[in-house]
Amino acid sequence: MEGFVREIRRHLEEGLIPFWEGLRDDKYGGWYGYVDYNLRVDRTYEKGCILNSRILWGFSNAYMLLGKEGLKEEASHAYCFLREHCLDKEYGGVFWSVAFDGCRKDDTKHTYNQAFAVYALAAYYDAVKDEEALALALELMNLIEEKCTDSSGYYMEAFTRDFRPADNEKLSENGVMAERTMNTLLHVFEAYTELYRVSKNKRAAEKLRFMMDTMLEKVYNKDLGRQEVFFDREWNSLIDLYSYGHDIEAAWLLDRGLEVLGDREYKERLSPVTKELTKNIYERAFYRGALMNEAENGVKDKTRVWWVQAEGIVGFINGYQKNFQNTAYLEAAKALWEYISSYLADSRKGSEWFWAADEDNIPLHKPIVEPWKCPYHNGRMCMEVIRRLGYDT
Repeated sequence: MEGFVREIRRHLEEGLIPFWEGLRDDKYGGWYGYVDYNLRVDRTYEKGCILNSRILWGFSNAYMLLGKEGLKEEASHAYCFLREHCLDKEYGGVFWSVAFDGCRKDDTKHTYNQAFAVYALAAYYDAVKDEEALALALELMNLIEEKCTDSSGYYMEAFTRDFRPADNEKLSENGVMAERTMNTLLHVFEAYTELYRVSKNKRAAEKLRFMMDTMLEKVYNKDLGRQEVFFDREWNSLIDLYSYGHDIEAAWLLDRGLEVLGDREYKERLSPVTKELTKNIYERAFYRGALMNEAENGVKDKTRVWWVQAEGIVGFINGYQKNFQNTAYLEAAKALWEYISSYLADSRKGSEWFWAADEDNIPLHKPIVEPWKCPYHNGRMCMEVIRRLGYDT
């Protein structure tokens, strides 16, 4: 166990953090937004605001965990870029992306993107106690509730710059155009969990309960023991899709929300669901030492995607911590780390993790960095392991 934690801490400190420090853009702010498979950095590629929010979250948490002043400075660099370039000073909210020089590029407003900014700002406030950051996080939460919901309070997805509804192209996949998604709901929940933790804001607590009700009543399919993924406006599922990574991620994020909220009634209602989600992923998706990607219409996609493996480690450790008798979950987490170390963590100098590997463990030729590929899933996994297992590393 101690060696497992030590390896992960070394990977965080000697691998992930230096890689992202090396992509910092000191001329225009933020971080370079694209590194291709051959490790060529495109310094003129757009800068995704989700990417910047996740970097802000990552360096804020790394500073809180490791206490190194340089990490605080990196977090401040990310915060300044988000405040000055990603926030829309005219209509409010966060853009989808800006150009390499910080000018507005894709001014779509997406609920998912607003949520990640809340998540990041709450973490930055926790790290440095900057009251402006907390005020911005609360302002964005209020904007989400006032502009990104329908008359029933459910979250809508995509909007124009001035918050008129738009097609949800950015978070729809597998041939469907979804008006509601499990993914957006999950990450608003994640963001409000952190915001409530650092602020104890009553509106955030109220909405956490509302979202857990929604997950139980609309998203969780108790007959199949899984979450549905894409929905129409009336919450009808649009596709038979089982997202293994999202289910194991949801299991531990819901447990985290229950812990932070401290509501006994909701814990009694939700804990059986998170237990079932974890059990089913272990039994249905853990295959040859790694997690498969998803199953559409019962057909399993055995690709090993980087973020799915990272979330699997946290999810299985969370399951183990809920029942220390279930050592199979701990062994699964260790096996996932062995798989990552062997096949996904790129050993080339100046690289990070491959996007994915196929069933034969051959890496796919996809970018090392792009707007969705960031130090959020893998960096968070490292920090969760260190914090949860608590060994002197």
